[in-house]
Amino acid sequence: MEEVYYVGVDIGTASVRAALVTRDGLVKTTAEEPISIWEPQSDHYVQSSSEIWMKCCAVVKKVTQGVEKSQVSGLGFDATCSLVVLDQNFQPVPVNQDGDSHRNVVMWMDHRAAEQANRITSAGHKVLSRVGGVMSPEMQPPKLLWLKENLKESCWDKAAHFFDLPDFLSWKATGSLTRSLCTVVCKWMYCPPDGWDDSFWTSIGLEDLLENDFSKIGSEMCSPGSPLGSGLTPEAAADLGLDPGTAVGASLIDAHAGGLGVIGADVTGFDLPCEDKPVTSRMAMICGTSTCHMAVSEQPLFVPGVWGPYLSSMLPDMWLNEGGQSATGRLIDHLVKGHAAYAQLQEQTQQRFPFTGENLYSYLNSHLSLMTGSNSSVDLLGSSLHLWPDFHGNRSPLADPTLKGMVIGLSVSQTIDDLALLYLATVQALALGTLHILEAMKEAGHDITTLFLCGGLSKNALFVQIHANATGLPVVLPDQTEAVLIGAAILGACASRHFSSVQEAMEKMAKVGRVVQPDHKLQSFYKRKYAVFLRLFDHQREYQAIMDQKEAD
Repeated sequence: MEEVYYVGVDIGTASVRAALVTRDGLVKTTAEEPISIWEPQSDHYVQSSSEIWMKCCAVVKKVTQGVEKSQVSGLGFDATCSLVVLDQNFQPVPVNQDGDSHRNVVMWMDHRAAEQANRITSAGHKVLSRVGGVMSPEMQPPKLLWLKENLKESCWDKAAHFFDLPDFLSWKATGSLTRSLCTVVCKWMYCPPDGWDDSFWTSIGLEDLLENDFSKIGSEMCSPGSPLGSGLTPEAAADLGLDPGTAVGASLIDAHAGGLGVIGADVTGFDLPCEDKPVTSRMAMICGTSTCHMAVSEQPLFVPGVWGPYLSSMLPDMWLNEGGQSATGRLIDHLVKGHAAYAQLQEQTQQRFPFTGENLYSYLNSHLSLMTGSNSSVDLLGSSLHLWPDFHGNRSPLADPTLKGMVIGLSVSQTIDDLALLYLATVQALALGTLHILEAMKEAGHDITTLFLCGGLSKNALFVQIHANATGLPVVLPDQTEAVLIGAAILGACASRHFSSVQEAMEKMAKVGRVVQPDHKLQSFYKRKYAVFLRLFDHQREYQAIMDQKEAD
């Protein structure tokens, strides 16, 4: 019998990737292409939807080169929750002052709308209860409001279609304007089964979006993985090198695709606390440039500072809570590359690994082991250097984009040892940030016993082990390192009707690779380090309060 394949396409922050995946979840081939990011001014990050689609076509053609078109039964897209703007002819509309129409995507990490987000939060509409009570500048309503207030003539008045990037891609592939519940529920304040809340959009000054049954932001919705339109249009099929009519599943946000690619794996025989327990005992962490923390529940749970509960936005009929850290991989890169010893680190990495292609972080992990010696733990090297990791604000559980980073315990040293310790302290702080999120979710009723990690940082052994040690929970790593691409492929598999449900597809296509257990001897160390971590936040608040005091007359 002819092998059946699905294609998963993942649009991350800086690249487009695709994978050819079998019915058993085995990745046969992958391809990757970079995409441009422009920063026309501080906190403005923009991209081009035309370039993104072109790169999607390139990677899909690469991964399907060796197979017959007829063997590809389904296609699924995931992407960052960036905002795409098109006019009535579906042509790009510029989203920045310079008026370059090809730059028509406001990226997820663009914080230009911080002031608009604050105003929406202050207005206190009831829909905010589903985003932890605080509107993030990374959501779409404040970005839309910013475009209306700042680029009314050049953008807002010309715009006829506002898409989340995942929905733009499924529209481009199928011609269907149906939006995924994942995007509209998580980023646009849509609430099934009631739908759009007219009073919310009117209260924030965007009543013009109500026109024509909300046609500019979506009138029809469906669950992720639902088949869209009649599959690939002839034009899209030609672009992608596939057959017209190939099934396309409704899309997911990239982090949610990662969740889909790991959280439902069959854990039988791995002696995990979540075995024989419902999926509600698991948390998926998608760790890359930023990190998303995802957990589902059978009943809606409201967690202050954590987004959700969102119905059917990842798994049908389950409520999703989504915590996050705005800068994780990006923060590690920022601190390592900004250190005085960075050039020396590059040189020594090249000398030690001239042919293997090992990266800087493999070198740093080895270096920390050498600094530790045989009778101690690497973690303990972080006892006198402490970091608050919110250099790009706090997404969860404090939901405060104004927070800044802090480092306590610096010296005048500029050695590789000093750089390695700063790297260690950063990884530990990110793990303690995850613990902070877990505690908030536990207080609201979640009972998480196992972490499921995927994404670029899950390939860093130190990052994974420290997350297990700091939280005290076992960490499951996927058998296939490309869990996000597996999640996207699952959407195509569901659209092709080869599985009866998303849950069945997850169990068959997502597999456990390795389990990392926590070192319980470090429990006391991390309890103390977490206490210091929380004090850093208190101190930042105190310092700001002092500086905000007006001088007495």
